[in-house]
Amino acid sequence: MTKSPLPAKNTRVGRSRGGLAVVSEGPTAQKSPPRFYYKGSRLKQLRAFCMIAKLGTLSRAADALFLSQPSISLQLRALEQELGAHLIERRRRRVVLTREGQALYDLALPLVEGLDQLDQRFRVLRTGLSGGELHIAAGTSTIQYLLPPYVAAFRDQHPNVKLQLHNVTGKDGLALLRSDQVDFAVGSMLDVPNDLSYEPVQSYDPMLIAPPGHALAALRDVRLEDLSAYGLILPPQRLTTYRLVDLIFQQRKVPFRVAIEVGGWEVIKHYVALGLGISIVTGICIGQEDHERLTVRNMSAYFPQRSYGVVVRKGKYLSTEARAFIDLVRPGLFSRHDYWAAGHSDR
Repeated sequence: MTKSPLPAKNTRVGRSRGGLAVVSEGPTAQKSPPRFYYKGSRLKQLRAFCMIAKLGTLSRAADALFLSQPSISLQLRALEQELGAHLIERRRRRVVLTREGQALYDLALPLVEGLDQLDQRFRVLRTGLSGGELHIAAGTSTIQYLLPPYVAAFRDQHPNVKLQLHNVTGKDGLALLRSDQVDFAVGSMLDVPNDLSYEPVQSYDPMLIAPPGHALAALRDVRLEDLSAYGLILPPQRLTTYRLVDLIFQQRKVPFRVAIEVGGWEVIKHYVALGLGISIVTGICIGQEDHERLTVRNMSAYFPQRSYGVVVRKGKYLSTEARAFIDLVRPGLFSRHDYWAAGHSDR
């Protein structure tokens, strides 16, 4: 029996349809260019790149994806080496896309978003908005005064979606948002953290309320100094209203006195109507019936308007249920450009 000759040096044995095939690895062999892999996932690389492009820094992208900054940097480096192109330029505080980076971003973003939403979209195609859930964080005043018409419209259009309103204060609501326990939050914000995006939808004037027949009722134009002699009824110090009132009085160096701290606009209005003090409230809580039992004066000359809007976590993809509700509030809110824009604090 004749023995098959051994393969020559610098060769490797491969398997073909007919059996073994000898492939040369000598000087004439063509080798593929080396490829730099990091965890071997193009999707991870593209997701990291898109997040960097959206948020402007590697650290923000890392926070949004719950990764370390070195991991994000390695994902970007792997993608650049595999594609053979520089995708970003580092500047003083932010990164900007190169021409190649912008071209890749335009191609990759719809692919990444589509894959991340694939399960949700498939379920909706099969069943429609039935059997889904929607979780919204909001404070008492938002739930009581702002949300009812939107909730009614949503329930009318999507009766099979389970809607849960989480009645929480601002900080607790943001904690739920950051931990993905709610889809989005609705409320008022003064400062917007970098990891969140806030879009105001309605604004309200600040109002002075006093008991009927109060001395302030006789004044046509109420000045800030006119309030010093009377005790204020305000929400607790941890809430935005108290901090805002305190800030305005201090900036104008006008003394003031808090007589009662109590939560809830309805409770505050009731106490004022009983003659227990005066208050500065947001116009969102003033209805026609309040003008009949209270003295109401617009204080926008001294206090800023309060906006109420929708808050989302950057990097979180909105579910179909969340998108449907937000479109009732304002169609197109958090479109691709707005959703990834910097927060108000950066503008």
